[in-house]
Amino acid sequence: PLSFPEQTVDSSNTFILQCPRNELLVCLFCSESAPLLQKDVLLKHLLLEHKLVIADVKLIADLPKYMLYWKGRFLEQPVKDFCSVIKTNSTGPVEKQEDYFLLCDVLPEDRILREKLQQKRLEEVLEQQQKERDDSNFHRLCMFCSEEFTGNRSFLLNHMAREHSFSIGLPDNIVYCNEFLDTLQSKLDNLQCLYCEKIFRDKTTLKDHMRKKAHRRINANNREYDRFYVINYLELGKTWEEVQSEDDRELVDDENDDWSDWQSHPVSAVCLFCDHQSETMDHIYTHMKETHGFDLHNLKTELNLKFYQQVKLVNFIRRHIHQNRCYGCQENFDSRADVLHHIMAKGHVMKLPEMSIWDQPQYFFPTYENDALLCTLSDSDEDERDETNRSEDIPVIAEDISNLKILKQTSVLNQLLKHRGSSC
Repeated sequence: PLSFPEQTVDSSNTFILQCPRNELLVCLFCSESAPLLQKDVLLKHLLLEHKLVIADVKLIADLPKYMLYWKGRFLEQPVKDFCSVIKTNSTGPVEKQEDYFLLCDVLPEDRILREKLQQKRLEEVLEQQQKERDDSNFHRLCMFCSEEFTGNRSFLLNHMAREHSFSIGLPDNIVYCNEFLDTLQSKLDNLQCLYCEKIFRDKTTLKDHMRKKAHRRINANNREYDRFYVINYLELGKTWEEVQSEDDRELVDDENDDWSDWQSHPVSAVCLFCDHQSETMDHIYTHMKETHGFDLHNLKTELNLKFYQQVKLVNFIRRHIHQNRCYGCQENFDSRADVLHHIMAKGHVMKLPEMSIWDQPQYFFPTYENDALLCTLSDSDEDERDETNRSEDIPVIAEDISNLKILKQTSVLNQLLKHRGSSC
């Protein structure tokens, strides 16, 4: 479905998120070095040659700078002054015992260093994101229709979400946007599906596959994309799913939260014919009636539409407008503006085809997956009348007053009053 405009952890990808790919890692004790992407080679060297282990490497925001810092410190003081010592074969002969060193954030100096590197990296990412948000020189072609976009990146991202049902998220949540789009474009050029990541023999087959399988989205389990989302820099070493799940647990665990200042954010419904949105459903119905002459309430009453029939009707109209086709006469047009002009000019706004054409199971499925207009639909007026009739049908049993005089004479209250008068 479309959307109206509005993600096995591989540790090797973690550092692509954190640092430029061409940086070198230097050994803390000798002249050995290795590219960042081959960090495991250097970590193995540290373990075998120098008996040193760095704890929680994936949580270090800038590993090259971290290594340089400790290389300098180890030149100033012995490694035992900073690291925990782990003795192997402690129960065996002394000559077979070996000391291994663990460098971790239990040491306050190490913890402070990690926090500073993480904070610096987050500031760099936010600064980069702000530059991209303010950039008015963005220029790029759409990956699906080759339409050209200039100005702000949000124009292209919203276009792909609205016209091609391909959304990579809100523009304000994305960083390194050009590199992100380059990565996606490269996959498409290599005939690779962006979601299941299978390779196809030609572009036509790939296009049909992504459309039929609803694979016009990225694979959230592919950690290659993590570096393009700001949320992944908030707590390095944790994915956006882990951050969100922790937030949810905090909400569940905190039973003493004060919700008195909570304010709901109403969902905006979008007009069937234009981009007008309204948070008040009465307003969106009034807009469609006054601006386009479309009266959904009137259709519901005249055709006696049940709830699911209304759902199918809305989805039917949405799909035809999206496909630039008049839902009244089935004529096709080149653009959305043309079909809307035709519908208004020919008076086809309230002209629906036979119910058998649109009252089909295929229209149970929304054309736009976040179509808030569907949430406003109600059942036919019969339900309201039934509710009223049910209240009217409740029998009211009147009090039998035929023997009221006898009741007064024999009532308990009357006897009590007589007894009280005689006692006085």
